[in-house]
Amino acid sequence: MKHAIKSVVLALSLILANVSVAYAQPSVKAQMAYNEGDYETALREWRPLAKQGNADAQRALGEMYLSGNGVTQDYNEGVKWLRLAVEQGNADAQRALGDMYSFRYTGNGVQEDYDEAVKWYRLAAEQDNAVAQYNLGELMVRIGDVGSEVYKEGLKWLQSAAMGGNADAQNALGTMYFEGQGVPQNYKAALQWYRLLAVKGDKDAQNRIGEIYRKGEGITQDYNEAVNWFRLAAEQDNADAQINLADMYYDGEGVTQDYKEAMKWYRSAAEQGNVDAQNSLGTMYYDGKGVTQDYDEAVNLYRSAADQGDAVGQTSLGLMYYDGEGVTQDYNEAVNWFRLAAEQGNVNAQNALGTMYYDGKGVTQDYDEAVNLYRSAADQGNSVAMCNLGQMYEKGEGVAKDNAQAVNLCRKAAEEGDEDAKALLRRLGA
Repeated sequence: MKHAIKSVVLALSLILANVSVAYAQPSVKAQMAYNEGDYETALREWRPLAKQGNADAQRALGEMYLSGNGVTQDYNEGVKWLRLAVEQGNADAQRALGDMYSFRYTGNGVQEDYDEAVKWYRLAAEQDNAVAQYNLGELMVRIGDVGSEVYKEGLKWLQSAAMGGNADAQNALGTMYFEGQGVPQNYKAALQWYRLLAVKGDKDAQNRIGEIYRKGEGITQDYNEAVNWFRLAAEQDNADAQINLADMYYDGEGVTQDYKEAMKWYRSAAEQGNVDAQNSLGTMYYDGKGVTQDYDEAVNLYRSAADQGDAVGQTSLGLMYYDGEGVTQDYNEAVNWFRLAAEQGNVNAQNALGTMYYDGKGVTQDYDEAVNLYRSAADQGNSVAMCNLGQMYEKGEGVAKDNAQAVNLCRKAAEEGDEDAKALLRRLGA
């Protein structure tokens, strides 16, 4: 009899197990199809499960309607399925409703409502849903004033998500501590969070770790370690890391100085359209470091950066036109490029354009405009512009003659090592 009872129990167990597997398999199949972009299969598998009351399927179907993947986008239908899942306490559905009211879906017929978003995110976060914890933390940090209770709670949820392994939260905390955004700048804390990502191959985190070791703030400076991390990220085509690694080879930090190796990495980043790399590579061609000097190639690289609106590239290209290097000398073209960069606040361009107005090259001579441009650059601490402006005060050009002001400006420039300023001070007997 006991044997018969055991047989019945075993049989029931096997039946229930098979029912469970049969019930779960379509959901797994649906998720795999969805991840591969096969929305038709995902919809075919999820819809009947959702109608049978499967909360995960209801949540998935709701999100399909919200995103418009595989179905005509319909927010009302999406919310209907999400609420059915929420009634069963489904944390992912609660998180999805939070998404609905946050910036993720607003602007498409959905009214942004941070209070609603926080409510739903918090319900999911309290069930240890790491994505909801990150979304809640990110939202509260974004809308809360630094130091407020809302901001502090946001930090708490980011930390909970990061401790739970959420990569977005780990990156957010690493960045906040690295840049001092809403928290005291703390490279050691940033390193802790970035390292969790870096060991998994995250190239952005690897690059940031390299920067921390290169700066040596909060930790012992270690160029060798910086090079190792930069290389890991650079080999994954991270342009910032490629530039950093090139800089290390250019300066001989952590590696033997090697201009050709520097050029290799600058070129890799430049080919990705990175303007900093294009400018650096252009300067190497201009100086003939690691390569035969080639003004034409320098112009091409500076132009690539300039055409993307980069002020450094625009200034460098302007100088090439001013000097007639790699291009036919053209003061009008030089003025055009200087002006574009000067309008972005580039001090070298402001100073150069000021000199064009002072000399009347490419523009009608205008001392007043020269003064304005020199002053803009001088106010940002540019020593050359300080000296130029000082000379205008000495001569009374564009301003009332004022030797005291000339001395004051040139003294500041001389403290920065400007030799022309030192000469002017001697001439003024100061």
